[in-house]
Amino acid sequence: MNKLKQTLAKVNKIDTFSPYFFLPFILVLYFFTSLFDFHRFELFNVKVSIWPAVFLALACYYIGVYVIDKLQWTIPSFGLSFLGKYVVHFIVLLTLLGLASYLLMIFGGGFGISDESNRRNLDPKLNFFAQLLWFGVLLLLSYKMILEKHMTWKKVLVYGSIYAAVMFLFLLMGYRTPLIIMLFTGIIIFHYVVKRVKLTWFLSALFVIGVAFSMFGFLRVVSEDTTKEFNNREQPDVELTETEKEKLLTVEQQVNLTPKWIRSLNGESVTGHIVLSKIIEYTQEEGYLNGELHAGIFNTIRSGEQVSPRMKVTEVVNSLSVEEGKYITRPNRTTTPTFIGQLFLDGGYVLVGIGFFLYGVLISLIYNKVKQGGIRSFHSVAYAFVITLFTVSMHTGLLDLIFILMLGFVILASAVIKTDDKKLSY
Repeated sequence: MNKLKQTLAKVNKIDTFSPYFFLPFILVLYFFTSLFDFHRFELFNVKVSIWPAVFLALACYYIGVYVIDKLQWTIPSFGLSFLGKYVVHFIVLLTLLGLASYLLMIFGGGFGISDESNRRNLDPKLNFFAQLLWFGVLLLLSYKMILEKHMTWKKVLVYGSIYAAVMFLFLLMGYRTPLIIMLFTGIIIFHYVVKRVKLTWFLSALFVIGVAFSMFGFLRVVSEDTTKEFNNREQPDVELTETEKEKLLTVEQQVNLTPKWIRSLNGESVTGHIVLSKIIEYTQEEGYLNGELHAGIFNTIRSGEQVSPRMKVTEVVNSLSVEEGKYITRPNRTTTPTFIGQLFLDGGYVLVGIGFFLYGVLISLIYNKVKQGGIRSFHSVAYAFVITLFTVSMHTGLLDLIFILMLGFVILASAVIKTDDKKLSY
């Protein structure tokens, strides 16, 4: 018993949200849980290993973090320090713009959570700007918490209630990504400002959060109105031999032996594993897209009909499964490629290495700002947001223009805001 307590004490000394631990841990956990596939790998004929790409990503990320940590570099101010005093004012304006857009979207399109077809057909421009609501509230509340000299549990409850209210607004829209970003950014701020989150606490909370969001996704799917064309679940109409039909039915039966709700517990990571494997397989046969996927991020704001990056990923992975009589992703739905898959599709192992090296560099640059400027500064907010966004993108990919603009704004704001010389301590 004493040895267990000593072991737990050593484990809890780890800074849960340091660059060396948080993102790599979530990445490894994500792909580890994907190994419990309940025969889905067999169903979708997964035959290409993802592990060389995963290990390369981890190695390059650590190199980026280590190099910047040793050099103690931080993000320069780019000669824009005079803008620091206007950052909060600008965030307030963004929040008001987001609130107005959200209200217009609600009154014009209803609640996205009511059905997937409704969520996917919300006004795209209003939806784009509505994201600024949770973004602005997240930054303003986090910064206010950071500046509190005497943080009480009563104040924590007030901040938490406002957080929860805004999260509920986006829950009504059926979106999980803003909820996850808000939740984990808030936990990191709590960790540095209110009370240190021990690793064992975090792992327990992570389990509960993971199950909750998995069940949310599961209920969203099972509650779809299948009479609507958008929610059609028919498989591709292709000619299969009797042997192929029998094999397909046998594997489907094996999959269905496990209840849907159990499969949904790690369904996102299993899908991510399948998609990444199919992306690697696709590039072996068809070559890389050479920047086409990332260019699509900006093409979506151009006039006329454009193929979004995630729709392109859907086309890629389905091209390998349709002939076998199944869709990996239903037509007209988007596919989250994982960040590794996103990079691999455009440039293979080289781009995966470069991308994760830059991830490590950016995160370490901002963490050094925290260490040099002190935890009671905007740098802590920037660090919490950036590492959370990067970690979430391990599954979703970083393919949304609004998230890229948010990322750029937070990094620039952290660079120009002046702070005193308080040191990192908690």
